[in-house]
Amino acid sequence: MSTPAGDYLSSGPRFAEGEVIERIESFRRRRPRLLDDHVTLAHGAGGKAAAALVDAVFMEAFRNPALEQLGDGAVLTLPSGERLAMSTDSFVVQPRRFPGGSIGELAVHGTCNDLAMAGAVPTWISAAFVIEEGFPIAELKDIVADMAAAAAQAGVQIVTGDTKVVPRGAADGLFVTTAGTGVIPPERTLSAQSVRAGDKVLLSGSMGDHGMAVMLARGDLALEADIRSDTACLSPLVELLMAAAPSTRWLRDATRGGVGTVCNELAQSCGLGVVLVEQRLPVRPVVNGACELLGIDPLYVANEGKFVAVVAPEEAEAALAALRSHPLGADAAEVGEIVTEPAETVVLRTGFGGTRIVDMLVGDPLPRIC
Repeated sequence: MSTPAGDYLSSGPRFAEGEVIERIESFRRRRPRLLDDHVTLAHGAGGKAAAALVDAVFMEAFRNPALEQLGDGAVLTLPSGERLAMSTDSFVVQPRRFPGGSIGELAVHGTCNDLAMAGAVPTWISAAFVIEEGFPIAELKDIVADMAAAAAQAGVQIVTGDTKVVPRGAADGLFVTTAGTGVIPPERTLSAQSVRAGDKVLLSGSMGDHGMAVMLARGDLALEADIRSDTACLSPLVELLMAAAPSTRWLRDATRGGVGTVCNELAQSCGLGVVLVEQRLPVRPVVNGACELLGIDPLYVANEGKFVAVVAPEEAEAALAALRSHPLGADAAEVGEIVTEPAETVVLRTGFGGTRIVDMLVGDPLPRIC
């Protein structure tokens, strides 16, 4: 049974239920539009500005059925009937090495995770390097070694690549671009269109570790905290989930824009609402404290080893147990539910008994975190 919107919204202290619904309907109709004349850092943050850029520039030029799914990877069907997932990504994180990982590990993990979110088993990766003149060979070797180790652990091969060297000042040291492919098992279908009212929303672990680890590692802030990136290959965890909950509807790793933005993308894609429960959202105290000092909501902080899953209600308990059985999912939690109304909207039930709308990320509070 789906939960009526009134059950979630009537506790709000400021507006009557009908007025809240009317405000949500008005909010829902406001789609991101590209109003800028020049690209800004916000266009790379994964929030409203990024969505507007993709829609007005790239989707307008390249529109096709595979691209219109707007997933982190495309699902492609071969003439034989076999399905593949293909993904591409670029990595510009600064600093290149941070507590818990490096740009090399991130490049492999991020690519594998995009494929896993499409239901694929990652198999092959290509890697291209844009290197600034004067970049230390020793550091390059270390980063490539990190990539090799991460690929071996993930069970993928780096099978092709490219190298470009640009003059001093034309790039900030090193940028890495990857593409990956993987095979999707025949019986597996994941899509926002499969999501139904009453489905449960799971989060595979605590929010915000990667974004805050990178932010503090830059040394621009007078803060010190024991925060390590959560960068990891999520494919083994996805396979455990799919074995325990074969009717799983949808997956997405909560990278740029965090859990808040990912849930908004889900709501807009499936045409339903997402209700999150604030007290169930896992955040480590040290991460939450750092976010509070910086004035950043953990809901919007990037993760590189966590995903959001929508599962059938009858499989939620088994799915959660499977996630918690693996070290990468030890802090997994059921954090919300899919509802009929308010459609295409994310609502947070707060610890004080009220509710608030969770919009897509606006601006760019944490640039170059992946």
